[in-house]
Amino acid sequence: ETDKATMEVMGYAEGTLLHIGVEKGQAAKVNGIIAIVGPEGTDISGILNQGDAPAKPAADKSADAPVAEKTTATEEASTTASTSGDRVKASPLAKRIAKRLSESLFTAPHFYLTMSIDMDGAIAARTKMNEFASIKISFNDLVLKAVAIALKQHPNVNSSWLGDKIRYNEHVNIGVAVAVEDGLLVPVVRFADGKSLSRISAEVKDFAQRAKAKKLQPADWEGSTFTISNLGMFGIDEFTAIINPPDACILAIGGISQVPVVKNGAVVPGNVMKVTLSCDHRVVDGATGSAFLQTLKALLEEPVRLLI
Repeated sequence: ETDKATMEVMGYAEGTLLHIGVEKGQAAKVNGIIAIVGPEGTDISGILNQGDAPAKPAADKSADAPVAEKTTATEEASTTASTSGDRVKASPLAKRIAKRLSESLFTAPHFYLTMSIDMDGAIAARTKMNEFASIKISFNDLVLKAVAIALKQHPNVNSSWLGDKIRYNEHVNIGVAVAVEDGLLVPVVRFADGKSLSRISAEVKDFAQRAKAKKLQPADWEGSTFTISNLGMFGIDEFTAIINPPDACILAIGGISQVPVVKNGAVVPGNVMKVTLSCDHRVVDGATGSAFLQTLKALLEEPVRLLI
């Protein structure tokens, strides 16, 4: 488990579990012994001494029992009166996400830019594309592709804050926020500007499935240069997102809403989507962020440009 994800590690050795070096929920030391597997009856004292780990045979684990503490009636009544509800210990992943995003919010000077986008053209284009596509294209896929193209035109937005310097990233690697049971994972679509909509759609769907199954690997979530977060499918019209460091920006995508719009001097029904760009002011200023959003808007309102 790292600061970004929890994943299963498969053991390829056969044998008996002889020693448990790290209990569930505890943090492991770098290069520390997590467990020892070998033939039953093997003397592991030498290994434990080298690894500076407390010897605890796996067989003894079941013998552990919690020790009850004495609680007076007054203490119990006081506790009951002041608190209510269940308390569940935060998972290591949840604690790491909280630490990472808290540091981002209180360290990076965030500011926010919101823009409304006419999605009539995107709706029509998506419907036509899905008549032929083997993998169905989502609105999220369209936005991701448009973001990738816009980032190539606005390289200052595709940048990273590195403490005492700014890195202007050559490649466009877009992180896609995926909700899982105990937190949020951000797998990365690499070189997104050079990929087709079908390829992007297939990758995002695969990431979502593997994230929920805890099958993502470090290579899947490392190296983002920009992040998108979409809550439109939950009926959210607009929201602001916390920047995923070291990225300079994150785009929060709301749902498509039917609202009255003015076209050619007449009020007609329209399909509008709001997006909000969170920017790190150390890297991106208001004019730069606004220009990026204008390009994104133009691409989504004329989606044929995504295919050029």
